[in-house]
Amino acid sequence: MASIESTYMERTPKSATMGPRAQKVMPAGETRAAGYHTPYPLTVASAKGSTLVDIDGNEYFDLSNNFTSLLHGHAYRPIVDAVAAVIGAGTAWPARNNSQIELAELIAGRVPSIDLVRFCNSGSEANMLALHVARTNTGRHKVLMARFGYHGSHEVFEAGFFGNEGEKHWPHTITAPWGDADAFEQVLAAHGDEIAAVFLEGFMGSSGLVSAPTEFFQRVIDATHRAGAVFVLDEVISLRMNTGGHQVNLGITPDLTTMGKIIGGGYPVGAVGGRADLMSLLDPGRGKIFHSGTFNGNPVTTAAGIVSYGHLTSDNIAVMASLAERLEGHLADGAAAAGVPFACRRIGSLLNVYASPVAPAANIVREDADAMRLLHLAGMNHGLYFASRGFIVLNTQMTEAQIDEAGERFAAAYRDVAAELPG
Repeated sequence: MASIESTYMERTPKSATMGPRAQKVMPAGETRAAGYHTPYPLTVASAKGSTLVDIDGNEYFDLSNNFTSLLHGHAYRPIVDAVAAVIGAGTAWPARNNSQIELAELIAGRVPSIDLVRFCNSGSEANMLALHVARTNTGRHKVLMARFGYHGSHEVFEAGFFGNEGEKHWPHTITAPWGDADAFEQVLAAHGDEIAAVFLEGFMGSSGLVSAPTEFFQRVIDATHRAGAVFVLDEVISLRMNTGGHQVNLGITPDLTTMGKIIGGGYPVGAVGGRADLMSLLDPGRGKIFHSGTFNGNPVTTAAGIVSYGHLTSDNIAVMASLAERLEGHLADGAAAAGVPFACRRIGSLLNVYASPVAPAANIVREDADAMRLLHLAGMNHGLYFASRGFIVLNTQMTEAQIDEAGERFAAAYRDVAAELPG
């Protein structure tokens, strides 16, 4: 029997040949760390609905949906039509446009804590901008965040992400354990006069889909305000959990909210929204913060975003969650039948799978990395595409029949993994 890796390589020779070419012009032949895996990543040729096609012609049931950004799957017809209606008139103008205003109205009308919105081009940019607002408002420089939290690709937010933390490595960032309100309160009591902002995700995304009780968030918010700092909720991933964002589910009111992913409908996007007094620091007439961006709020992205976020309803949120629960059951059954260790975390339409009997605490270092690598490659061999860390994302167009088919494919992948796992 061919190994899982050799089967992957036999199925994807054209993707293999793209590696050396890409490595000549991009580090490791990649331009985003999340898409990299060994022996080499796929090269995708096209996608529609929930199907990806690689350059070798292999089809995959896409369970990544571009890491939560494709709420309605690939080439969703209403988004395609909306973009087609505006793209012929130009893709970026030097002044505001109607769809930019309409998307901002939609966001402010849905998310209770948001008075005003400012657009940028990624979730990373949104968090950088929120920190700039908080620093300007407080006159302080430091940020407090959860250890192993992820708020985008910027050095301020990478403290602890690879084990580097403390004054020596990250002089402007302090970390505390996720879910430990006592620890956050202690940091804020001791260093509050230095801290401009506290950043938290609605749940830990990159570190394993780890939730925390509402009381954790509220205690941190209260301690943040006692210290005179700004509380920022990162909803880049979690906004899909409620039409008004996961903050509605948590029953909390952040000072600022950062967004991305679904509000761009598959196009680059980011946004910061929040209290009028904080957001007004971005008013050019006041001269506090000069924030600009050539593609901020461009008409293509915002037209797509109106449809993507506008078509998020309470009903399809509930359906996606039900399908995710159904898939979780299939995964558990397939792993058990094959004798492969299994654990899973699920929040709404998102899942994170582990090849271990217990889901670990929030961390980016995976003890099950070898087994997960096999499952990831075996999944692709059976026509499944999901993140190499076991992160799975559903979209609004998926059906029970597709989820059941995915379950059968996972069962086959687990059997392949069982055949290669030591012992």
